[in-house]
Amino acid sequence: MTTKLSSCFLFHGLAGISCEREHGTSRRFFYVPSRRLLPASCKMRQQRGFDSSKSREIKRGSPEPILPINSSLQCNSDEESEPENVSADSLPSLKSDVEKENNILSTIESIHAVENTEKKDDIQKAEVTRLKGKPAKKKEESDNAAIDRQNLNNLTVPEVAKALSINESGVEQSSDGQFGELMTMIRNAEKNILRLDQARASALDDLNKILSEKEALQGEINVLEMKLADTDERIETAAQEKIRAGLLEEQLEKLRHEMISPPESDGYILALSKELDTLKIQNLSLRSDIEMLKSELHSVKDTDERVVVLEKECSGLESSVKDLESKFSVSQEDVSKLSLLKTECTDLWTKVENLQLLLDRATKQAEQAVLVLQQNQDLKSKVDKIEESLKEASVYKESSEKIQQYNELIQHKVKLLEERLEKSDAEIFSYVQLYQESIKEFQETLESLKAESKKKARDEPVDDMPWDYWSRLLLTVDGWLLEKKIGSDDADSLREMVWKKDRRIHDTYIDVKDKSERDAISAFLKLVASPTSSGLYVVHIAAEMAPVAKVGGLGDVVAGLGKALQRKGHLVEIILPKYDCMQYDRVRDLRALDTVVESYFDGKLHKNKIWVGTVEGLPVHFVEPQHPSKFFWRGQFYGEQDDFKRFSYFSRAALELLLQSGKRPDIIHCHDWQTAFVAPLYWDLYAPKGLDSARICFTCHNFEYQGTASASELGSCGLVVNQLNRPDRMQDHSSGDRVNPVKGAIIFSNIVTTVSPTYAQEVRTPEGGKGLHSTLNFHSKKFIGILNGIDTDSWNPATDPFLKAQFNAKDLQGKEENKNALRKQLGLSSAESRRPLVGCITRLVPQKGVHLIRHAIYRTLELGGQFVLLGSSPVPHIQREFEGIEQQFKTHDHVRLLLKYDEALSHSIYAASDMFIIPSIFEPCGLTQMIAMRYGSIPIARKTGGLNDSVFDIDDDTIPTQFQNGFTFQTADEQGLNYALERAFNHYKKDEENWKRVMEKVMSIDFSWASSATQYEELYARSVAKARASANRT
Repeated sequence: MTTKLSSCFLFHGLAGISCEREHGTSRRFFYVPSRRLLPASCKMRQQRGFDSSKSREIKRGSPEPILPINSSLQCNSDEESEPENVSADSLPSLKSDVEKENNILSTIESIHAVENTEKKDDIQKAEVTRLKGKPAKKKEESDNAAIDRQNLNNLTVPEVAKALSINESGVEQSSDGQFGELMTMIRNAEKNILRLDQARASALDDLNKILSEKEALQGEINVLEMKLADTDERIETAAQEKIRAGLLEEQLEKLRHEMISPPESDGYILALSKELDTLKIQNLSLRSDIEMLKSELHSVKDTDERVVVLEKECSGLESSVKDLESKFSVSQEDVSKLSLLKTECTDLWTKVENLQLLLDRATKQAEQAVLVLQQNQDLKSKVDKIEESLKEASVYKESSEKIQQYNELIQHKVKLLEERLEKSDAEIFSYVQLYQESIKEFQETLESLKAESKKKARDEPVDDMPWDYWSRLLLTVDGWLLEKKIGSDDADSLREMVWKKDRRIHDTYIDVKDKSERDAISAFLKLVASPTSSGLYVVHIAAEMAPVAKVGGLGDVVAGLGKALQRKGHLVEIILPKYDCMQYDRVRDLRALDTVVESYFDGKLHKNKIWVGTVEGLPVHFVEPQHPSKFFWRGQFYGEQDDFKRFSYFSRAALELLLQSGKRPDIIHCHDWQTAFVAPLYWDLYAPKGLDSARICFTCHNFEYQGTASASELGSCGLVVNQLNRPDRMQDHSSGDRVNPVKGAIIFSNIVTTVSPTYAQEVRTPEGGKGLHSTLNFHSKKFIGILNGIDTDSWNPATDPFLKAQFNAKDLQGKEENKNALRKQLGLSSAESRRPLVGCITRLVPQKGVHLIRHAIYRTLELGGQFVLLGSSPVPHIQREFEGIEQQFKTHDHVRLLLKYDEALSHSIYAASDMFIIPSIFEPCGLTQMIAMRYGSIPIARKTGGLNDSVFDIDDDTIPTQFQNGFTFQTADEQGLNYALERAFNHYKKDEENWKRVMEKVMSIDFSWASSATQYEELYARSVAKARASANRT
């Protein structure tokens, strides 16, 4: 039978006792150096600051443990037979063991007595440490108690007996009676220990309760102390107030005494009254001063208001100056037309002058006829006199023959005069007839000229008004339609009249400009009958547009292509998000329409405020979502975590605007991944609703950016995820749970373009397509590359206001002046005027070949040139690297790095540079090389993308001479760049005249949008014609 002990003996380092009775086997004590088997009360004293000296007194004389515990010892209680060999020598040892057991028990009782007497001291001494580390210590106590219980449970009664049977000489002897007494004593001791443990546990519970009550009391004491401190403060303040009251009472007594004092104190009172009067006078003067200050303040406020009014007038004048400048630029464009009109006017004036000569001749002849008539009158008077004289002579008929002869002579003269009179009358009559005929012919010619002029003015468009005027008129019509003030058919008719620049709508607009809106609408509705136009109606939906919202080349394309198509007679409109960070000063006539367009998103209808205005002559609609996420009020165009949601929302809102305004465009042109959602939205949702007149054109400006996202996000804009998240629809090649907006636009669009022919070939390869090469190859019939153009009005060295001196291909003197001005501005050496200047304007990103740009700086110095870099990097380590280079060349005579972007400085660098370096790793199109050539700077470019389509090597004999315009290299390494750079320096230094001819040639190349717009125009027209033919067949 095995009996488990619930406690243990702890003195002299005794950790476990085991006994085993098995046919005379030995009995032993086991000493173990373990603190875990200490009684709980001892542990509590040690943990709570128990007096170590008292503990040492209790434990003094305890021997160190010498043997480890053996947990494998067992006691078999079923075998109760006596040992075979029992020695008498073992009895003294047993007695001594019994005595030791009694000593053990007495020691335990003394320990508990000490515990009972010192418990209060322990509680008080342990309180401070308990409050600081109560949670940790409680955990340690519970752990130690658990260990104690486990160790005690492992002890068996035979083990204890065996342990107590060890004597000093190590000989084991015992008898059955003595052993039974010993077992009884052990059991009694065990019971006492159990009772002690129970009492200790209850004491600990009481102690915990006392401590919790103490904590509560301590909290109440703290509250009372705070209240006591407040009371003390109040008492102090009351005491101070009491002291002040005493002082005031003393002063009051003094005043009373003075009031009761005898009359000799009247002088003092009079003095006080005088002082009071002077104070009153000063108070009045102060009041008058305050009133004056108030009046001056009002005048200052009025002045401020006048300043504000003057500032507004100044801003208005600035806008009018800008308007005049735009009109002036437009008028310059129309010089050729005016010259034709001038030639017609000169022809008319020659005709009028001829008629005037005829009229002058007729007038002279009439004057001569009048003179002849006067002469005839004189002759008549003479004839009358002669007749009278004849009558008188008849009296003397018979007087003489002389009189008769004289009479005959007179009659003959009279006959001659009559004949002459008849002839003169005939001449006068012929002159009068000729004069009348001339006058009639002149009037008929004049009337015909007037009729032709009226007819021509009526039939020909009004070309002397800027595009801003027509865009503003178009936005007015659209606003009336959205505000439901006119019908959609009337709006279409009026829109076509604006499209044609019809003189009737122009005249009507001028007539009703100062009238009410109702009168204007009624006047415009009278003009609804108009023939249809042969032009196209194109709507661009984009995330950027230069100059109001520009990040990269996308903004330039939208503005440049739009203006070029507009010049070709097409109706062009732009739809943009209304960013909070736009350049609002570049938008003319910006106003909000009195209407709200609702669009679906995330299962709800959200309102959108629509703004309209003109940007460089183009009509623009700005969509401002009234969404709680404030999609376009983030202070930046891109780079937000929810860009996928922002632009999918905008794409649907833009199509909703077209649907609700009744517009029926021929082409909807969307750009890059931000508006690629338009294509699937149009065909899946809006074509079934009636917005089915358009063909979709999608242009990807850089396949590096595709806007992929989780497929679940696609459902927010209303598209069905299950139908589109498929390999043949919008599913991205990288993962089955991601969608690719660019891939969707390629599949759903009727026309797909990119920004250069070479780039169109590069993206159809696995390296350039970024995962879309198979999709592009499958849809290759509708995919084409069209080289972008540049805005030749903004980039024109002959009119550029940022330049020190303007110049052109025929007069290059200004380029040298700009080179000297830039050197002076940047602190570069001007000692050698023929030292070549190499320019570089770029974003410092890996795509642009930053390692080659860095190498070009040092190689240019080695070749004896100067280098200027303008640009910054969004990549931190690249920016830091070039900042180090900037510091290295900060005071150098031939190198300057400007790690920023400056619009005015970029114009100066283009104009001053002799060469321009563009070492891109890949370049979809590139505008830098075109602008550089426009300013007479020869490009040094790598043959990739749009660079390969616009820069042709001067030393390549396979290229016709008229197309050679720069220096190119193939491999994106330092050797390739060195070869092109060295050849450029050799040409520049050895043949100045040939270099000048190359400059003149590159400046004469047409990089405008006219050619690109023609290609887009053909694509549009072909797609629209195909759609109309298909509709007619059905």
